[in-house]
Amino acid sequence: MDTLKINYKNLYYPPGGILMWIIIFLELITFGMALVAFALYGSEEPELFHQSRLQLNSTFGAINTVFLLTSGFFMASAVHEFKENNIKKSSLYFKLTMLGGLLFLLLKSVEYYHKIESGITLDTNAFFAFYWLLTGFHLIHVIMGLVILIWTNNGMMKKNSDTEIADVEACAAFWHMCDLIWLLLFPVLYLIY
Repeated sequence: MDTLKINYKNLYYPPGGILMWIIIFLELITFGMALVAFALYGSEEPELFHQSRLQLNSTFGAINTVFLLTSGFFMASAVHEFKENNIKKSSLYFKLTMLGGLLFLLLKSVEYYHKIESGITLDTNAFFAFYWLLTGFHLIHVIMGLVILIWTNNGMMKKNSDTEIADVEACAAFWHMCDLIWLLLFPVLYLIY
């Protein structure tokens, strides 16, 4: 009977809770609509978008992809260790996840600095308007993800912690959303045009 109850709960309450998944779907729809608009504008001005894309540092984009994917692996490991009741090891993986996020922020800041130094801003052209808005919005999500990770990690390390697996899974779901959004943004902005 307990097995049926667990399966029922897993079917109707995905890891992290239904509210987290509603938020994730809304965010993915928002980014998806922005990418469709980007493609439409790009089809109207293909040369401008191509020349603008060439001004992006695809090496930075690729390295940031590695940072986020690696941090996603550590996040999955943190969830696994928490489920095994190995809180210290889970916390270590939380910290490695955060390190990947911080490295992403650092490299993205360097990239932004180079763009601003080169005079490339939000109003340079349509391509860079999308670039700044999409990557900036994603950057805000990464910062929010780091705050959530810090909060949850600190909570689970407290004596008599009330942190549950649902809390850890919600962190993981949000963090993986950041990974997924970047996996959509990187090829569209840095490689295709």
